[in-house]
Amino acid sequence: MKVTVVGAGNVGATCADVLAYREIVNEVVLLDIKEGVAEGKALDIWQKAPITLYDTKTVGATNDYSKTANSDVVVITSGLPRKPGMTRDDLISVNAGIVQQVTENVVKHSPNAILIIVSNPLDVMTYCAHLTSKLHRNKVIGMAGILDTARYRAFLADEIGCSPKEIQAMLLGGHGDTMVPLPRYTTVAGIPVTELVSEEKLNAIIERTKNGGGELVKLMGTSAWYAPGAAAAQMVEAIVKDQKKIVPVCIKLEGEYGINDCYLGVPVVLGKNGIEKVIELKLNAEEKALLETSRKHVKEVMAVLDGLTAKA
Repeated sequence: MKVTVVGAGNVGATCADVLAYREIVNEVVLLDIKEGVAEGKALDIWQKAPITLYDTKTVGATNDYSKTANSDVVVITSGLPRKPGMTRDDLISVNAGIVQQVTENVVKHSPNAILIIVSNPLDVMTYCAHLTSKLHRNKVIGMAGILDTARYRAFLADEIGCSPKEIQAMLLGGHGDTMVPLPRYTTVAGIPVTELVSEEKLNAIIERTKNGGGELVKLMGTSAWYAPGAAAAQMVEAIVKDQKKIVPVCIKLEGEYGINDCYLGVPVVLGKNGIEKVIELKLNAEEKALLETSRKHVKEVMAVLDGLTAKA
């Protein structure tokens, strides 16, 4: 099995490293536009193999998509972070151009690959990649929900004083402050989280989760990479090992939850064909209202891309 990671920055390199040391695939190709960066990081990861004992071969390339040919899965992390003075529309314009170009090259060399999108703004970049690739929606998947639920679970583990392994959680909606964590579907070793955490504390944790990315930017001056890279690698593993893993991901909705033509995070079964099934949870009125707010926000951002496309 072969996986390509496009973008050898912190997130892409972390994803490649996790794929390698967990021996999820035989070969990982790391590609970037900056001369020597992907080659250097891939070589560094390969030189770690005798130390941490894995066989996965890591190969780097500068803008040479022929090296990515016949990849089973492609993870796209390319794009610029939002800089001071840059509007949301500016960021969408720049990163949509990058994602479009990357997607065209990837599909040309690996027409049967499943695409995992990590570039931001996540929901609209998944939309961009889907439009460009013309692949079935089940093969163009946005990575956000696994990261967001991981943050939610980590914060809950701190509050409860338990292992994060014991916590199962689910959330819906867009990636950002309109995401919809679902306490009703959150358990700790099978115990409803509401039995262990007060409503006040739980609400505070939910708000912290919504702003999880921003908290890290304030602390470090840059975006997170360990958890996002590992989250993308987990999605790759679910696909190449056909695990039928139930996880929240961003997908184009076609009637599920009463929503059409919008890219939102929902729980799915992830396996060898990409998204094998979309799972529809029974939401109460409050949860439906929050999801609708998230839908409106994502549609607004999608409209920005539509406007840019019309001008092109």
